[in-house]
Amino acid sequence: MSGLTAGSSHAIEHLISQLASVGYHADRQLAVALHLSQVLGRPLLLEGEPGVGKTELAKAIAKLTGRELIRLQCYDGLELRDALYEWNYPAQLLHIRTCESAGHDILEQDLYERRFLIKKPLLQAIEASPPGVVLLIDEIDRSDEPFEAFLLEFLGEYQVTIPEIGTIKAMATPWTILTSNRTRDLNDAIKRRCLYHWLDYPDREREEQILQSQVPGLPEQLSKQITGFVQRLRQSEYAQSFSRSPGIAESVEWAKALVALDAINLDPETVQSTAGVMFKHREDIQALQPMLDELLSVQE
Repeated sequence: MSGLTAGSSHAIEHLISQLASVGYHADRQLAVALHLSQVLGRPLLLEGEPGVGKTELAKAIAKLTGRELIRLQCYDGLELRDALYEWNYPAQLLHIRTCESAGHDILEQDLYERRFLIKKPLLQAIEASPPGVVLLIDEIDRSDEPFEAFLLEFLGEYQVTIPEIGTIKAMATPWTILTSNRTRDLNDAIKRRCLYHWLDYPDREREEQILQSQVPGLPEQLSKQITGFVQRLRQSEYAQSFSRSPGIAESVEWAKALVALDAINLDPETVQSTAGVMFKHREDIQALQPMLDELLSVQE
């Protein structure tokens, strides 16, 4: 029996249902994390293998709530000017020349007015009008530690400081989702400012639901075969043969490819000829060949 009140349980079940209505099938633990993120106004850090639906969750929330989705894609060497703001130097230079031509004095503070500010994703999220936006800070593990240090003020207080202007507080708290493929450990200070959820591969039943909602025209029997096949591929005895197991994104794309080919059942020739949808390395496709008969022998 749930230890939550009837009201909280209803809100969580309603959230699960609403997400399903926009094509995202969340389990209860994820729904609880999302609910708390919304109610407490805290960022949610999602960690998990590539392709388990971390980025898609932010897209689903934006679609569900009608909020704008602002995405900050992280990468090695990401700088403040790419994430928060930069000054429009050509416009500032034009302003200087215009003032000189008119014989006006040029004051330094005039060059740092908001009209010369180019807003990047984080500043756009901070200055969004109510009810706010969905902010996706994607693959934060690809950024470096200096950028993590900058994020501390933003994640902790939803404010940023621009030296020439001052501190800017959020007009409305952005629903913030951070994702990580765990290519490296994040700073503990980042984690303390976030709620945390490990997003794993879905069980077979939920993956079937995802395929049915994402792939129009997919026969039920083929859907069962696809999910059974990829679920077995992810098992440790098989997974160790591949550089990366196929995620939900790959199973959805594979299902779409099979529907496009008018496939009815999985057989070795069909799987081998479409393996490039699931795997992106030659060695993985080669490793798949000798285990096909075994993988397909237990198809329902």
